[in-house]
Amino acid sequence: MPSVSTEASTSVGAGSTVPAAASASASASASSSSASSDSRMAPGGPGYRRMSLALFLAGVATFALLYSTQALLPLISGDLGVTASAASWTVSAATGGLALFVLPMSALSERFGRRAVMTASLAVAVTVGLLVPFAPNLGALVALRAVQGAALAGLPASATAYLAEEVRPKALITAIGLFVAGNSVGGMSGRVITGWVAQEWGWRAAVGAIGVLAVGCAVAFRLLLPAPRHFTAGSLRPRVLARTVRDHLANPLLRRLYAIGALFMTVFGGVYTVIGYRLTEAPFSLPQGIVGSIFLVYLVGTVSASTAGKLVARLGRRGALYLAGGTTTAGLLLTLADALPLVLVGLVLITAGFFAGHAVASSSVSHTAKSGRAQASALYQSAYYVGSSAGSTIGAVAFHAGGWGGT
Repeated sequence: MPSVSTEASTSVGAGSTVPAAASASASASASSSSASSDSRMAPGGPGYRRMSLALFLAGVATFALLYSTQALLPLISGDLGVTASAASWTVSAATGGLALFVLPMSALSERFGRRAVMTASLAVAVTVGLLVPFAPNLGALVALRAVQGAALAGLPASATAYLAEEVRPKALITAIGLFVAGNSVGGMSGRVITGWVAQEWGWRAAVGAIGVLAVGCAVAFRLLLPAPRHFTAGSLRPRVLARTVRDHLANPLLRRLYAIGALFMTVFGGVYTVIGYRLTEAPFSLPQGIVGSIFLVYLVGTVSASTAGKLVARLGRRGALYLAGGTTTAGLLLTLADALPLVLVGLVLITAGFFAGHAVASSSVSHTAKSGRAQASALYQSAYYVGSSAGSTIGAVAFHAGGWGGT
């Protein structure tokens, strides 16, 4: 941090001085003038509330669709006669498809606009979501989920790039935190809804219900999101894209942020892929509806993500990430207990730590990248969802081999 002078006067030119109070007044006036001339959105300003709600709903739809089968894995295993690790591919295929296509989709958003790409992505994803319940076998189900994940790839990177361009820098962490909060609500509502619907009518009706929910979110998103005012179309030339990606990967801070996102999501994906199996088995033996309701702890993630800006203001980005990692680790240790209350407290800590860490890391990427923000965010999202795919698969294999302790 640059040091702040406390002297009574500030030198100007050769031998002249200006009183510190006058200098501070001029600085404050310049700052106020700069803020008033900034046409980007800020809390309380025109369009900010509509933008926040639109992207919140986009986050709800993204996570609800992406993880719609996660709480249903035991039912899918039983209905289709497959193992836990095979059923986990319904989650891994979706997150893997997203990880694979997020960079190409970010390039399209640079050329055709953030709002256009996000709208098209949601339209395709919700259409596939309405087809998923009719998958005749595991192979078809995994294929549909992979297509759905690829379609959803247009949301995360485009959303963070949109915010970086349309929101004032001081409000960026809070705005991205609200988008991530939408992710947590989507993840929670998807799992809770599927749990109770599946208990009465089966897993196919449950994923169908999520498809209908996502349709409503997609329509509201398109109606609410303000048209971009600060977007400048970029190039689709592969050479330009490759150079931008190379420059981002050459930045050591960005590389560390990508690794942090991947590791956080590997842990989180592994925990929530397997927790349904653990809670339906002894010593807990909970019914599917109750297991689905366990995901209400995602509300904690909503709070921790939306308050990430305050956390950074108090601790700094590095301190906030240390706290998020430590909180997640403490939660993991608590879940080793065979007492349900301790497991629930552990899940609360894991969820709070993960969503806070994700909000801070993803906003730090947008803050660090001065150009090619969509590609910078896309690389983060790619690493993040590779971590999700890895966590889902590794967690299921570890659980099959060594139980919850192995996971």
